[in-house]
Amino acid sequence: MKLAQEFILNVATWIPDGRESASAMVAAGRLTVGDAEDLALTEVPVSEDLAAPEMAVRAARRVLADAAWDPARIALVAHGWTYYQGHDFWSPAHYIAHHIGAGAALPLGVQQMSNSGAAALGIAAQKLVADPRAEAALVTTGDRFSLPGFDRWASDYGVAYGDAGTAALLRRRGPDERPGALRLRSLAFVTDASFEEMYRGRDHFSVAPLAHGGGRVDVKRPKKAYLEMHGGIEGFRGAALRCVNRVLRLALADAEVETEDPRIACVVLPRLGDSVLDLMYRPALDAAVKAEVFAVRESSGHLGAGDLLANAEHIVVSGALKSGDIAVVLGGGGGFTWSCAVLEAL
Repeated sequence: MKLAQEFILNVATWIPDGRESASAMVAAGRLTVGDAEDLALTEVPVSEDLAAPEMAVRAARRVLADAAWDPARIALVAHGWTYYQGHDFWSPAHYIAHHIGAGAALPLGVQQMSNSGAAALGIAAQKLVADPRAEAALVTTGDRFSLPGFDRWASDYGVAYGDAGTAALLRRRGPDERPGALRLRSLAFVTDASFEEMYRGRDHFSVAPLAHGGGRVDVKRPKKAYLEMHGGIEGFRGAALRCVNRVLRLALADAEVETEDPRIACVVLPRLGDSVLDLMYRPALDAAVKAEVFAVRESSGHLGAGDLLANAEHIVVSGALKSGDIAVVLGGGGGFTWSCAVLEAL
């Protein structure tokens, strides 16, 4: 997505106080030593009381306060998620709009697996491009991966899931921008929808949630079936690396930034285990960029739909960029769609 206009991004993350450590899971027999090493983290945040949309509201309030932005001026609230939002037949996006004071904004739910936050950001950008009356759009994510329906440590391969809310305020650039914001230079997506089968395997369509897997989300089971049906992982690996390379180059081209541009200070990966990053991200970047490539996951794990926005916030609060520096933030989600945001520090 090439953005002819200048859009500014303020970002915030809200992390609950609860924690579960990898070492405690190993001691309890819920995680092997090898799996813990692959995850490359010490702990994940755990919400003991707040549902996913409630965490999203807290992140949204934080970003609005940081930007000193009146929620009544928000035209769109796009909320993305990966897992259960706390009610069965209900709109979490409307809840968020209601509770932040953006009751006249258009609330929109975005469900695209772990890429939901990036997809919501794309919809927000398209809203501002298409509607000159829209001053700003709010993007939120919220996920809470709790038992009995989801085992954050064992439901998937190479991923430990952490709870969090994230938020981003996307708006038109003003005359006096304060430090701490980012310019969204471009946002690109590349999809290979043939891999949607990986998350259903041999399962038939069911009539109610959690009908497969004994009342708990079990991502490993359909993935294992998929690999058995397709003769292993190599076909997916090759396609994933091509898609990651393509989305990176597309985003940089749209931002009018060369792959070897010295302004690129870092490339940030999703908050996944080493086995997953080595499968479909790192090899595609080795020859493509010279900047530092890293994943911020040691105390968070994978935040479901929130990785891309949380990584953008990390770039700001860590002081990793000086004015004019560029960060490339990669994302992706089952289905599969990969995303890449090019961000510039003001």
